[in-house]
Amino acid sequence: MTALLRYQGALLLRSQWWLAPFALYAAFVAVGIRPGDPVLDSLGYAAAGLVPLTAWLVRICVTNEPAAARDVAAAASGPVRVHAAALLTALAGALLSGAAGAAVALLLCDPGGFGPARTALAGGLAVAVCALTGAAVGALCSRPLVRRRGYGVLAAALGSLLALVLAPSPAHGALSALVAGARSGSVPLPLTALAGAMLLAAGAGTTACLVAARRT
Repeated sequence: MTALLRYQGALLLRSQWWLAPFALYAAFVAVGIRPGDPVLDSLGYAAAGLVPLTAWLVRICVTNEPAAARDVAAAASGPVRVHAAALLTALAGALLSGAAGAAVALLLCDPGGFGPARTALAGGLAVAVCALTGAAVGALCSRPLVRRRGYGVLAAALGSLLALVLAPSPAHGALSALVAGARSGSVPLPLTALAGAMLLAAGAGTTACLVAARRT
């Protein structure tokens, strides 16, 4: 799996398709996070942008490889492992971006008397929840489940929006917890949301990998 992850990472970097989502996320953070803003609100803002970013990265990673190269990799390592490596590569890229966004919030924003260690932990958990939720959206709205590019992009955009606004969504739960904590003067740790996001991402990823195996 390590070799596949390196392979997928190299494909992503060389393709330069990652520049657009990363640049948009950087602009999103730069516009929305200002010095002196409440830190918990800013951490939630930085985490929220990861849902569409991760879904976008997943679409890039699972469609980036030429068909012939994908067939060779699937024959050598198995289609499930190849698809899983693409999903994990996208998730890793999103987590790195989220870590950078959270660091900007922690450095620039008003801590409001909250402990820095617990605040950083809460922000890190929210980043993980939103990245995992975005990965689930991307896995369900990309190849092999959705083969048409236009339908896939539309589904990913709509899925990302619903993941942010619907109450059952882990991402919505984590972000709501941060906002409520900022108002109440406490720093919540969205552990329940994290567990839900992990189950959601695992289920979506497993489904996509199994369908990829059947269609290879």
